[in-house]
Amino acid sequence: MKKLLAVLLAMTMVLGLAACGGNNSQTTDTPPASTDAPAPAETPAEAPSGADSITVWVYPVGGWGDEAKVKPLIDKFTADTGISVNMEWLAYADGDDKVNSALTGGNAPDVIMEGPERLVANWGVNGHMVDLRDMIDDEDRSEILPAALEAGTAADGSVYLYPMFNVAHCMAVNYTAVKEAGAEANIDLETRTWTVDQFDATVKALYDKFGGTVAAVYCAGQGGDQGTRELIRNRYGTKLTNADHTAYTWNSPEVINALTDLKNMDGIAFDASLQGGDEIAKFYQGVLKMAFCWNAAQQLDPNSAGTGEGKTLTGDEIVYMTFPTQPGKDPEEGSGVWGLGAFDTGDAGRIEAAKTFIKYMCDSENCSQAGDISNFFSCRSKAEGVEIKSSNPLLVEYYGKMMPYMGEYYQITKGWAGARTEWWNMLQRVGAGDDIAETVAKYEANANAAAAAG
Repeated sequence: MKKLLAVLLAMTMVLGLAACGGNNSQTTDTPPASTDAPAPAETPAEAPSGADSITVWVYPVGGWGDEAKVKPLIDKFTADTGISVNMEWLAYADGDDKVNSALTGGNAPDVIMEGPERLVANWGVNGHMVDLRDMIDDEDRSEILPAALEAGTAADGSVYLYPMFNVAHCMAVNYTAVKEAGAEANIDLETRTWTVDQFDATVKALYDKFGGTVAAVYCAGQGGDQGTRELIRNRYGTKLTNADHTAYTWNSPEVINALTDLKNMDGIAFDASLQGGDEIAKFYQGVLKMAFCWNAAQQLDPNSAGTGEGKTLTGDEIVYMTFPTQPGKDPEEGSGVWGLGAFDTGDAGRIEAAKTFIKYMCDSENCSQAGDISNFFSCRSKAEGVEIKSSNPLLVEYYGKMMPYMGEYYQITKGWAGARTEWWNMLQRVGAGDDIAETVAKYEANANAAAAAG
């Protein structure tokens, strides 16, 4: 099949964007509809006995949270394979509860789309997912981004997430407001990197010009919390987990000093009423002049704003930037990886049908269309032996400037779900005025205790 479809696939390109991982539905995006002619349907594959229907649950991951965008590809899958698909669209607010309840009740879906912190570090290592390593041969390993494949792989080598899409998270500034405040010299539009001193000076200039909150360290919950983690750990250059991802390492001078700086900075507010999606909304409204929950999906106009490429609701220009670092230090941006996993339902036919779905979306001529829908960068350099490139000039620029700073996927550390809760609770207490060193020590200890308990 790979040789037969290579020529057809060469005519298509993946358009890749990204949503703010772990965020509210405000961060979903819909890309322009693909204008490529669809490839001719293959001869329908015979569905496994007793598995002519599967259920797929999808978190709002980029455009895959938009039913209208996904339906044509799902219909094509059914036409090509004879397997019908029941789709359910989850929200981050209660999606985990729904999945956990389904697992407890023995009613798990066949396939789920999300990131490694759920599929690997939570459901996978706890025995709920199918090991997909038999789907990934040497050719696949040469085509899939190694960091993405590693993120989907547990410590024992089991693959619980077949990688689809990835992105380097970053931050954004209202460039129109920055220019009005006379601080544009701090913004390097060529490299999109800046130092802590340049960031601090920009915050001060915006605060002096406009007053109020320039940027929010949001901490109402887990939504979009990768932004606050990258802001804090990049400030003095540190890690939040150990190298083998078995323990949390927040209790460091670098984290304590970063939190102290931000807490004492005019224009920076620790806001326990906001999650990442709320922050983005306020940024688009012009209430905030910076956003920490940002990536290519937001830059290219998510559904929640409808403002057009790189614009706020008031028409101000938005520019994306790395998180600020010390001079001479490269930033390490948050890494977003998403893909598909199969729950172990105990039904061999359903599991085989689930694998058929995963193969269809992640390693076939349909990889291009799936990418168009997703608004992500494909985790593959090739699919079916054909090179994958983005056709959107802004994405090519974003990819070139941001992806070199994409950091390790530390979210696969044991006990990650509990650690995230400890993280935003820690930020709330810092915002409330508790002693920062004592607070960091307490919540890191809570995270490690939960991880050790399994």
